[in-house]
Amino acid sequence: MKILIVEDEFTSRVIMQKLLLPYGEAHVAVNGQEAVEVFSRALADNEPYDLICLDIMMSGMDGLQVLKEIRKLEGENGIVGPYWVKIIMTTSVDEPKSILEAFNSQCEAYLIKPIERRKFIEQLRKFDFILNP
Repeated sequence: MKILIVEDEFTSRVIMQKLLLPYGEAHVAVNGQEAVEVFSRALADNEPYDLICLDIMMSGMDGLQVLKEIRKLEGENGIVGPYWVKIIMTTSVDEPKSILEAFNSQCEAYLIKPIERRKFIEQLRKFDFILNP
């Protein structure tokens, strides 16, 4: 599995990398603009990401803007619905408005920090990225 972690906070990046290490190759983007550039380059190289873990609260381009831009890029490349990258919002923002906006912008999951390993693994199973025991 090819993974992109989009997180501006160092400790959160390290935790996510350790959590995902057994499941695939994880790249890191430290802000929203970098995430869009990395994602776009991966599409152009025909090496798309399978999963993006995306923080909402980032300076500059926030996670919701990144989510919308990624879906726009996928649409421009004919990638729709079940074929697009799975995006898990990983955030400390636990408010209904943000959660609703994220799902309306077509994220697949929304996990509140601190991320519980069990919930994260459960989500990866739902995406069929890892097998059920």
